[in-house]
Amino acid sequence: MAALADYLAIARPRHWIKNLFVFMPLPHALAAGGVLDAPAFVAGVAGFSLTCSAVYAFNDCKDAAADRLHPRKRDRPVAAGRLKASAGVAFGLVLAALGLLLVWSSGSASAVRITVLYMSINLLYAFWGRSVPLLDVFLLASGFVLRVLLGCALVQVTASGWLLLCTSTLALFMALIKRRSDVQYGVTDGHRKSLGGYDLRFLEQATSITAAMTLMSYAIYCMESEVLHAGREFASLPFAVFGVLEYLRRGQQASEGGSPVDLSLRSRVLQLCGLGWLIATLWSLEVW
Repeated sequence: MAALADYLAIARPRHWIKNLFVFMPLPHALAAGGVLDAPAFVAGVAGFSLTCSAVYAFNDCKDAAADRLHPRKRDRPVAAGRLKASAGVAFGLVLAALGLLLVWSSGSASAVRITVLYMSINLLYAFWGRSVPLLDVFLLASGFVLRVLLGCALVQVTASGWLLLCTSTLALFMALIKRRSDVQYGVTDGHRKSLGGYDLRFLEQATSITAAMTLMSYAIYCMESEVLHAGREFASLPFAVFGVLEYLRRGQQASEGGSPVDLSLRSRVLQLCGLGWLIATLWSLEVW
């Protein structure tokens, strides 16, 4: 049982919550004429989730030595010596193969390309990109943008420019919050080289800039949308503003760690805000 627990630990299924970004474009996309084939959509999301777990397994194996220097990551199975790196890599390859097979079964060639691109970017991040300041946060952010693109691909719509701008600035904001927390928490460049290129002053300015860009682009997205009902188009905006500011507030607390997963699972306020955003968005689309 201990071995099974270690394999589950490197797969990090709790991090699948990040794949909520796949669902974010659905209300607008379906209102704009998207086609939802439920079995194909589930297969695509499940397959992408498995490839995400494969990436986590590969990262844990590659980063074992550096993780031993981190106050929290040193307890991961490979870093702690409970699981051999070779076994972790083999497990990751199985997850990647199963994941790609499931995504392929969705019938969307675009979804397959997005999944392969996601894995490729993460390999670039693991072997080089994470050592370069700013490039590391851009590569991290790209994963969330690709999730949104996957959601659009699975319902056969093209993502709008405003949607991509909102998503990319939000993802950058979240990645910068994570780096700010790393610096504030005292994680050194011995664990991650790029941290030597950051300080709190820069990261505070950068998070403020990306937060403002996120909210401005979302407001324009609502205003320019052709599927939102006139007079209701800004109903979801207060929830977006509150959510970004609450995320910023919580992310600045060192104990939170800046992890999107930890923040989302621990904060009932953020969860209720997300539910409010969804309800307001559906009302804007005249679902009722």
